[in-house]
Amino acid sequence: MEDYLDKNFNVDPKRPSEEALKRWRSAVWLVKNPRRRFRMVADLAKRAEAERKRRKIQEKIRIALYVQKAALHFIDGVSRVEKESIPEEVKESGYNISPDELASIVRSHDMQRLESHGGAEGLARKLSVSLENGLSQNEISKRQEIFGKNQFAVKPPRPFWMFVWDALQDLTLIILMVCAVISVGVGIATEGWPKGMYDGIGIILCIFLVVVVTAISDYKQSLQFRDLDREKGNILIQVTRNRRRQKVSIYELVVGDVVNLSIGDQVPADGIFLSGYDLSIDESSLSGESEPVSIDKGRPFLLSGTKVQDGSGRMLVTSVGMRTEWGRLMITLTEGGEDETPLQVKLNGVATIIGKIGLAFAVLTFVVLTIRFLAEKAVAGHIKNWSINDVLKLLNFFAIAVTILVVAVPEGLPLAVTLSLAFAMKKLMNDRALVRNLSACETMGSATCICTDKTGTLTTNHMVVTKIWLDEDEKKVEHNKPGNGISSSISEKLKKPLVQAIFLNTGAEVVTGKDGKNEILGSPTEAALLEFGLQLYKDFHAPRKECKTINVEPFNSVKKKMSVLVALPGGSRRAFVKGASEIVLAMCDNVLGKNGESAAISEDGRKNITDAINKFAGEALRTICLAYKDTEKKSEESIPEEGYTLIAVVGIKDPVRPGVKEAVRTCLDAGIIVRMVTGDNINTARAIARECGILTEDGVAIEGSDFRDKSVQELNAIIPKLQVMARSLPLDKHKLVTLLRKEYKEVVAVTGDGTNDAPALHEADIGLAMGIAGTEVAKGSADVVIMDDNFSTIVNVAKWGRSVYINIQKFVQFQLTVNIVALVINFVSACISGSAPLTAVQLLWVNMIMDTLGALALATEPPHDGLMKQPPVRRNVQFITQVMWRNILGQSIFQLIVLVVLKFEGKWLLNLTGPSSEITLNTLIFNTFVFCQVFNEINSRDMEKINILQGIFGSWIFIMVMVSTVAFQVVIVELLGKFASTVPLSRELWAVSVLTGAVSLIIGVVLKCVPVSMWKTRTHDGYEALASGPDLA
Repeated sequence: MEDYLDKNFNVDPKRPSEEALKRWRSAVWLVKNPRRRFRMVADLAKRAEAERKRRKIQEKIRIALYVQKAALHFIDGVSRVEKESIPEEVKESGYNISPDELASIVRSHDMQRLESHGGAEGLARKLSVSLENGLSQNEISKRQEIFGKNQFAVKPPRPFWMFVWDALQDLTLIILMVCAVISVGVGIATEGWPKGMYDGIGIILCIFLVVVVTAISDYKQSLQFRDLDREKGNILIQVTRNRRRQKVSIYELVVGDVVNLSIGDQVPADGIFLSGYDLSIDESSLSGESEPVSIDKGRPFLLSGTKVQDGSGRMLVTSVGMRTEWGRLMITLTEGGEDETPLQVKLNGVATIIGKIGLAFAVLTFVVLTIRFLAEKAVAGHIKNWSINDVLKLLNFFAIAVTILVVAVPEGLPLAVTLSLAFAMKKLMNDRALVRNLSACETMGSATCICTDKTGTLTTNHMVVTKIWLDEDEKKVEHNKPGNGISSSISEKLKKPLVQAIFLNTGAEVVTGKDGKNEILGSPTEAALLEFGLQLYKDFHAPRKECKTINVEPFNSVKKKMSVLVALPGGSRRAFVKGASEIVLAMCDNVLGKNGESAAISEDGRKNITDAINKFAGEALRTICLAYKDTEKKSEESIPEEGYTLIAVVGIKDPVRPGVKEAVRTCLDAGIIVRMVTGDNINTARAIARECGILTEDGVAIEGSDFRDKSVQELNAIIPKLQVMARSLPLDKHKLVTLLRKEYKEVVAVTGDGTNDAPALHEADIGLAMGIAGTEVAKGSADVVIMDDNFSTIVNVAKWGRSVYINIQKFVQFQLTVNIVALVINFVSACISGSAPLTAVQLLWVNMIMDTLGALALATEPPHDGLMKQPPVRRNVQFITQVMWRNILGQSIFQLIVLVVLKFEGKWLLNLTGPSSEITLNTLIFNTFVFCQVFNEINSRDMEKINILQGIFGSWIFIMVMVSTVAFQVVIVELLGKFASTVPLSRELWAVSVLTGAVSLIIGVVLKCVPVSMWKTRTHDGYEALASGPDLA
């Protein structure tokens, strides 16, 4: 079975090949309801069509970008004179340009039309917006009415009745409905009204119940996925409104907004460049061209959906939503659906195998019942005499065979994965983790290694400057000290360049909040420096107004520094640089003295500075060097790379998050190795790693430059013990992830927040982007977005991943037990007695218990802490384990013995006599069978532990399903006898049913004491037996 599944039903969790997707689809056989079963499966035909549409749109965009521009220039140069018509409602709202004209200017990259409107400033006037102060909040709704909302056209949500219709597409249910209608007609003709209609109406009512319950379950899943899809697209954008910078949702963006862009941002709408430095845009998502485009005054057009690859800038929004090319492209991106997960595919394979067996049993049952019936007629000499009742009997045999097929084909198996994933994703979203890729939820349960960032993930990301080295002296910074504090201890001549270095060379900004207090917008490191700078000089804007910024090189994770060139009030020019301490120190030849004079750095002086840096780093402080260089006024505006004067070394404290040490310990106990990969100084990284419990005595800490220079043999010796990589580049992270996955067969989860982390996030089995510190480029490449940037949340995702896997195993164990018992008892009974003990209505009810309700109960159980005390599930492990087969076969044998004894010896054992003894016995068999499933469902809560009641009251869905099942069973037996072919049972017979079912609990305990072969190498849920967690360190 496992070989067949591996051969035909095996797909990769990320980017599965087209061949693998087609292979499993062709291997699926005997699907009762394709519309429902494949609802969450990618439609390859639609996807191919969407890809053709996407390429067509990209080709049109490419033409607009590279050809149409030249054509328009030619037309403009010859004779084009067009008068723009402005709709009345636009004029009445106070705007002097139409939405179509705005969209056309940017879409066609028409510089002459832009200039004819007065450039960006002219468009701003026509849109009644101040480029300095931005929009006011009270005009947002009016602009949305005129220019549209920044939302893309999406398919309308499917109404509930569509899910009912999908559930009705089940071929076996359709056949049963036809049989029921015929049964009603024949029954009324032979037995009269109303007695003749009961059997048929009973089947129809049961089908109705199955359809409604199924539709409700599917509809609720669709609502959960819709909420998740909306959350995936919700991006926070920095705009200028009401004279201050603030963050708003991308959905709230309007035409006329002034947007601030930085590295890694997604351009949220079409717009015109206003100002910025070295702004480079990746337009590959629109045009398919991989070459980045430089944006400046000469090429000012920005397109929605593109990414900021480098630099920073401001833009004026001109078109939003469906008026943008990205809006049209987004429609095609949603066509075809998401790729199915490996578990969904594997369970489609299991359903196919069981379906084939079920079909064989159904056909055999029908053949045996028919042959017995014909043989009995022949023996009685009535083979040539046929009545309506004989036809009704044959129809009943056919209905039983079809119902056996309903029970036998476990359509609910692959759908249970969807249910479990939807439940897990919803819970994880509440726990601050947004799952972008369904299969990531599964794969995270198999993670053997987490490569994590330090800043913001292991630490709080609430940074504060606590120490500073300047003028060969170390000073402690006390933020709550009354008076001038640190400011009074620094001379004015030293303070001025220090304040300039902080205020002029920054990507952050000080704004006035709603409460009138200062608020800093920017990265935590920048915010910490500005907060320290405001202690030295209260007015952030004064130095920036005095000096004119000429050029800026924004910080990125490769250079690990930020530089700026400014013109000072006297006309001279000065460059400032800040960044990784050893990198900036290597650029410095001089150091600033107490009186503001510059002196050459001696060898001893450089050693003292290095010692100060190492001392700060040893105290787990992030070290930043600040330096400047006065340059001559030249025509070129390049920022120098050497000859700087060191101003200060700043030590920034970023405390370890509460609970991180316990979370790391949980990972180690679970067999998950945690590796820190950071851009920080190696001494800082070591100190934090030790504090978190990541770095142990025999663990290896290495710098990225050393890692890059190692040979293959040296890497093979280092990687198993590698726990910390400091001063790493994004390529180092990518190389480490690739080696761990391909050479060491690890299942790797990796965190990332920067634009350059995208390749590593893409390469990893599970890419985890940071929701707060992460760029939109990183989030777009990730499988899961950690909304609170907390390492403990990552551990929670791993726990839920394991929970999904084991919940599906529980459900499979439960359903296969019901399958085996229902098939065998009906077949054996048909062969021996010529009748099936369970009617079509009863089998439909059993099918609902084991399918929809069973999945709801078992596939939505919340995770427990015990899951993180087991090593991870390995790749391609046997899904239906030997422990599961032990439980399935043990419970099946017990139930079959009980049902066979009741069927053939029940009347004698229970002293049932009289004309109603037969239907009473069949009711008892049905009732006992259902209670066996109820108690076996409780048994299935844990496949190995004896105490299966632990935590049962923490799963309210499980309790609700159990109570509902028992309550409806009572109603069926006691009140719906005419439709379900049952009679009310006495208290004694109810006790027999319930107590016999409860024996399943005892059988479960006995079975769990039976040893399983190969137990030493594999546990019940596919977990490999590894050393205990702490020993792995």
